[in-house]
Amino acid sequence: MSTGLGLSTPVLAPLLPVTGTFALPFTAYFGLLSYRVVHYRLKDQYYLGDNSSKTGDLNNKLYLATRCHQNFIENVPLGITLAALAELNGGNRRVVAAALSTLFVLRVLHADAGLINGMGLGRPIGYFGTLGTIGALAGYAAYLVKGYWGL
Repeated sequence: MSTGLGLSTPVLAPLLPVTGTFALPFTAYFGLLSYRVVHYRLKDQYYLGDNSSKTGDLNNKLYLATRCHQNFIENVPLGITLAALAELNGGNRRVVAAALSTLFVLRVLHADAGLINGMGLGRPIGYFGTLGTIGALAGYAAYLVKGYWGL
């Protein structure tokens, strides 16, 4: 709830509405990736680790599900943090929304059209697209505060 301070300055207004909106799809997908790991752990009765050293098979479903989950964890927090920094520093909300939408689609491509099947086409598209999106978000966030550095 917003309250007024002085003439009309809102206090406790939504500070990150775009980033906050994307919390739901990213969290839901994270939950799906986590569920897959647990599913294959129970199916293989291998409750610790990823079971890859047991057979040396890189197409092991538990191993692939674990890698999908870990790759998501490695990339998404940085992307969301950079989007939040851009949004807090006055970034265009459509730009931030487009970047987060792109990041979400790329992470789904990487896992579901790529890595979970071993080496699908979605894997390189998701990987390189994610690097580009995170790089663009970092550049945009830095651009928004260039005035602070006198540039």
